[in-house]
Amino acid sequence: MVVSDDDYAASGSEDDERIGRPGRRARGKPSRPENENLFEVSRTWEALEEGADGTITGAVEGLMEAGKRKRLLKDTTPLQRGIIRHVILILDVSGAMTEKDLRPTRYLLMLRYTEEFVREFFEQNPISQLGIVGMRDGLAVRISDISGNPTDHISKIQGLRKQDPKGHASLQNAIEMARAALFHSPSHGTREILLVFGALHSADPGDIHLTVASLVSDKIRVRVIGLAAQVAICRELVSKTNDSDISGYSIVLNEQHFRELMLETTTPPATHSQTTTVSSLLMMGFPSRAVELQPSLCACHAKLSREGYLCSRCETKVCSLPSECPACGLTLILSTHLARSYHHLFPLVNWSEVPWEQASRSSHCHACGRAFAPPPSRKQLEQANANKADQQASSSSGRFECEACGFHFCIDCDVFAHEIVHNCPGCQSRAPETGEGLDHDQVAMADDANGVA
Repeated sequence: MVVSDDDYAASGSEDDERIGRPGRRARGKPSRPENENLFEVSRTWEALEEGADGTITGAVEGLMEAGKRKRLLKDTTPLQRGIIRHVILILDVSGAMTEKDLRPTRYLLMLRYTEEFVREFFEQNPISQLGIVGMRDGLAVRISDISGNPTDHISKIQGLRKQDPKGHASLQNAIEMARAALFHSPSHGTREILLVFGALHSADPGDIHLTVASLVSDKIRVRVIGLAAQVAICRELVSKTNDSDISGYSIVLNEQHFRELMLETTTPPATHSQTTTVSSLLMMGFPSRAVELQPSLCACHAKLSREGYLCSRCETKVCSLPSECPACGLTLILSTHLARSYHHLFPLVNWSEVPWEQASRSSHCHACGRAFAPPPSRKQLEQANANKADQQASSSSGRFECEACGFHFCIDCDVFAHEIVHNCPGCQSRAPETGEGLDHDQVAMADDANGVA
């Protein structure tokens, strides 16, 4: 019987161990436990430093505040954007998603972030449409049809947890199915594909370059989020469908970065000059909600229900809004849907950070009333500015000023105003300037403060 390498290495002589002479096991491949420990472990906990009180509360608060400060880097330049979007989300459900480089696995993490993406997408784009396609066993699988109901999409995604990823991914089949779903979308909306790709190869039945050319002719934009290394065909796919711009192709670094890339796509893309169509009026209906004594069938799902919305043109009953009337084809929405989409066209301008020299103007946040830290004395500021290590910390007063109204706010209210309400509390709380009780100079000063010529 042939002796295995492990048994031979275990019975090595003491002389080999004493003089450091390698045996057969040392010259060969390492064993399985050694292979499993060759990956690099990121010890993120070592970056935390204890405070003077022996806790890490200060370090954790610093990390949370640093995450909030990332919002200050967001560009708020008003651009022409397509607020009526038609997006197909392509998910990789092949065997490559069983890897555990993203915890717990790529597959489970992708499903969790996809649910968050669906909720945030319809929160930011209430009059848009979304569909989901999967790649499994070299085929394209339709997970959910294109619609504007987030509940249907989330229920379909939750059903994927009972299935295991398997087989190979096929980019061409998935893109062709997404292209067919976007074929009948109206010209006044955008056509987009978001691809979450975890494999390093694609099993395609034909020439995928012809499929890329068809996407360009149909004016369909593609964004790719890669979970592994960069793939050449994905780079070409993004470049040709986005006017040679490859910023839409990103590789995930960690779990948090994956979530940021997914939620980043909820913002409508800017409209390029080449794809800008002639401005035209779009007819929409604003139906009223109806509650009936007897249940009746809805025209969208053919289900019995007492409540629904009646089309303002043909009085056809639909379950939820926004949607398209199955009878006459009229787009049915609510006025609040348009209001929630308006902030993408004219975003709230970023507030400027207030230095310590001007921090004495306020002692509390104008929105929530939280007390600010008292400004240090001039001597303390000079000592802090002399130390380069504390120079950045000394310039942060925790106050942010709106240039329109001049009020100071805390960082939490800054994030809430720019990401949730999309309005400045100080500007909204100012009394309407009717001119009553004010002389001409006071009215002129008020107009100058508001930017009125």
